[in-house]
Amino acid sequence: MPALILSLLLLAGLLLLSFAAQNTARLTDLYAPLLVINLVGILVLLVLNLGSIYKLIKQVRANVIGSRLTLRMVGMFTLLAFLPLSVVYYISIQFLSHGIDSWFDVRIEQAMSDATLLGQVSLKSLKEGQLDTLIRYVPDIVQTADSLELISLLDRIRRDEGYNETAMFTQGGRILASSSEKTGTLLPSQPDERVFSTLDSNGVYADQETGVDGNRVLRIAVMVPPSTMGMPPHILQAIKPIPLRFANLESSINKAIGEYDRLLYLRGPIKFGFIMTLSLVSLMTLLLAVWTATFSARRLASPLRELAEGTQAVANGDYSTQLPVTSHDELGILIKSFNRMTQQIARARENAEQSQRELVEQHTYLETVLSHLSSGVLSFDANRKLRTHNNRACEILDIENIDELYDLDILSLAKELTQLKDFFVLLDSSITANQPEWEEEITLFNTRGKQVLLCRGTRLPGKQPDGPAYVFVFDDITVMLQDQRDAAWGEVARRLAHEIKNPLTPIQLSAERIRHKYLHTLNDADKQTLDRATRTISEQVESMKEMVNAFSSYAQPVSMNVHDVDLNQLLADVVELHKGHSGQVDISLTLDESISPMKLDSGRMRQVFNNLIVNALQALQHTENAKLSLSSQAGTGKNKKIVTIRVEDNGPGIQNDLLDQLFDPYVTSKEKGTGLGLAIVKKIIDEHGGTIWAKNMKNNGSCFTIQLPVKINRPNVQQSTAEA
Repeated sequence: MPALILSLLLLAGLLLLSFAAQNTARLTDLYAPLLVINLVGILVLLVLNLGSIYKLIKQVRANVIGSRLTLRMVGMFTLLAFLPLSVVYYISIQFLSHGIDSWFDVRIEQAMSDATLLGQVSLKSLKEGQLDTLIRYVPDIVQTADSLELISLLDRIRRDEGYNETAMFTQGGRILASSSEKTGTLLPSQPDERVFSTLDSNGVYADQETGVDGNRVLRIAVMVPPSTMGMPPHILQAIKPIPLRFANLESSINKAIGEYDRLLYLRGPIKFGFIMTLSLVSLMTLLLAVWTATFSARRLASPLRELAEGTQAVANGDYSTQLPVTSHDELGILIKSFNRMTQQIARARENAEQSQRELVEQHTYLETVLSHLSSGVLSFDANRKLRTHNNRACEILDIENIDELYDLDILSLAKELTQLKDFFVLLDSSITANQPEWEEEITLFNTRGKQVLLCRGTRLPGKQPDGPAYVFVFDDITVMLQDQRDAAWGEVARRLAHEIKNPLTPIQLSAERIRHKYLHTLNDADKQTLDRATRTISEQVESMKEMVNAFSSYAQPVSMNVHDVDLNQLLADVVELHKGHSGQVDISLTLDESISPMKLDSGRMRQVFNNLIVNALQALQHTENAKLSLSSQAGTGKNKKIVTIRVEDNGPGIQNDLLDQLFDPYVTSKEKGTGLGLAIVKKIIDEHGGTIWAKNMKNNGSCFTIQLPVKINRPNVQQSTAEA
């Protein structure tokens, strides 16, 4: 209401202001006060509008429900008011400007321009005529012999052409001769620098000036060539009064221009008054429209704001919200529908919560079962994309960040995890075969060496639009197989020690008894035969004892005495020991200085490194440019710190048929080897809690990789404080 009253008062003030702008006799003197009053009123209305809009913007920034809709409606209403108002304002300004211009005779401007142009043309014609006249006398002046004749000629020229005065000057401005109609004049009018500069560039000069008596005169000057070669030219000057008709023409033109300027001055204030009045009316109308738009938008957005608040309450979980119905129009129908919807949602929520509780219980039960399984579990949907896994699957497959692999199909997983390619190809082929259940054993080779998995797959029941889903369960049986193999070899070793070692001693004693009893009774030939036979029996018996003892030692648990060992120094000592016996083999050693002392059995580890280096040197015997490199590097394995040692050569490599069983007892490619060296090496590494594996390089040679944990915890490890 205050804004409306203010708008009405402003409208009345603007009407009075428009009357004053039309020069109404009674209101002309009040134009300035009325203008100030209206400006102040419009400023107050502007402040009210700005305050309302600022309050609305603060509500928008505070995310008040309904404020954004109100702001959009205000903007839309304001735009709808501004566009037609701006068009009307522009057309009114144009009409007003042209209407006021039509009050005046604008042809005067053209007349003034034409008169000015006419005077300029006439004056130019006069200058050119007087120049031509003065130039005709130049030859006569050149032929003048002395000063008296020159003065006489100048006087004649002045009288004949009606000049006020004539004169001859040098280029330096010195007077040679002159003639004037005023007898009392001693010196002629001296030309200024502008005259001399114009003569130097053009050779002639003609321009109007104000004479000594205040009348307009025409100064004319031309260059006179010298009569004698080598002399400088002279200047002939003449001053002639401008005819009266030209002076009257100039006065008339100046008077008309002054009158025209006065008319222009009168037109400006009138046009400004009307434009100012029209601008104030338009501004007041626009501000009133903005205020009306703000008020109307708030009224229209009020029920929508209530509906939005109720919707937000429902979104926050309050399904008991009921809005008051204040009208029976479309908004009232919408609010009634909202109330019915909240009632139905409240009932549906109760049912959904009950189902959700049951689903959560089942999901929790399933997660608990999966997390405590010792087997790895992976499930795939009908599109063969990964959907479920348990932690044991990540541990067995040595996969980190498996959550990032979700939504990848099996073949994409095979490309992403190249070390598990055979595993995922097996799963894909089983799905393709569409078997209800299957079981298969697969062998993998990765950074931890050989790994044997027992995989079982099941097709899940239920009808799905894209096809059935599958779940796979797998176990790492590598350790179990190794333990079974070790147990079997241990049993074999115990049987060999019992069944073979015990009869060897009587055999050896019997051979020695035969040797001592019958050797001295035989002739030389039989003596040599008996000596050779009994010695062979004794040597072979000793060899078999050593073999049985070695095998028996392998079957027994390794007892270690660990202490702080500088692994790099141990490697350097072993390499230095073999460098003198390596022949043509180039042995290189690369050590990671960041490796700190570790808990190791230095004797056992020395045995490991010696065995690997000896095997490598034997493999490089027939290799040109033979190279053997050893390196150590600190790193991080799965949940622990590890140290990696690599022994790499460029020899012929390992036979493919021996690679899978290289660390089993009695597996060797040497003619005289026992096949227990690498088996004992693996056993020592296992007792240190590490892993060892071998592989052939892409070019030539083989690489043995050992990974040892920085800290070990084995039951048969004895701690010692002795320094390495």
